[in-house]
Amino acid sequence: MPQIQQPSNQIKYASDLFQTYEFTHQQCNIRLTNVAIVRLKKGGKRFEIACYKNKVQEWRTGVETNLDDVLQISNVFVNVSKGEVAKSGDLQKAFGKTDVEVIVAEILKKGEVQINEKEREHDLTSLRKEIATLVAEKCVEPETQRPYSVGIIEKAMAEAGFSVKQGKTAKSQVSECIKLLQAESNLPIERAKMRVKVTVPAEGYPGLKEKVLESADTVEHEETGEELELVMLIDPSQFRVINELLQKECKGHGRLETLTFAATAATT
Repeated sequence: MPQIQQPSNQIKYASDLFQTYEFTHQQCNIRLTNVAIVRLKKGGKRFEIACYKNKVQEWRTGVETNLDDVLQISNVFVNVSKGEVAKSGDLQKAFGKTDVEVIVAEILKKGEVQINEKEREHDLTSLRKEIATLVAEKCVEPETQRPYSVGIIEKAMAEAGFSVKQGKTAKSQVSECIKLLQAESNLPIERAKMRVKVTVPAEGYPGLKEKVLESADTVEHEETGEELELVMLIDPSQFRVINELLQKECKGHGRLETLTFAATAATT
């Protein structure tokens, strides 16, 4: 039987088409592995980008600055799961530009991370645990000055109705959590005192000692020689007050050192 001769350009087209399909198929597999989809609705359309999990929050907090380390694929999609890339015309209409890097940065900043309910619950539980751990490190029982376990802090958070904000870091939510525990829970709690050492010249600065002592809860040690040395327990909020006082009054001749700060939380 005579063989049918196909034009070489058709053979080349078929080969290119297969390679394109294979590459796109591989891309989809990459996107669906360890992926976090960030979605932004703008100009009546939906735009998505495929990112690595945990990298979105690092980008938003400034920890990560390299887009290549955040994105799984440097492109804008209308549907990541289906591999549907956004059209240039739609990008121009919605964003007023077609520069993918600029548009990706906007989606990263303003978009919503799409996660399923199981992942969301896991993330919230981890974030709540992290907040409770930080609170336990920074706070004590007022009378005994002993730290609470993380488990006790978590129970008090639930009692007070503390709501974890998923878009914020644990550190940024600690102060709010402590205030709510003090106001709404039955747990006696206060910030652990800082132990600091203040060293200033013994002479030449009249009234300085009295001003420093105004910030002290307790003076644990006082020694006077060529220099005045004070070891004190202070509320953490007074650290800046003392530091600014020394800078203003001593002109570089005073020192403020932190000896201890955080409470040592007991294990659960």
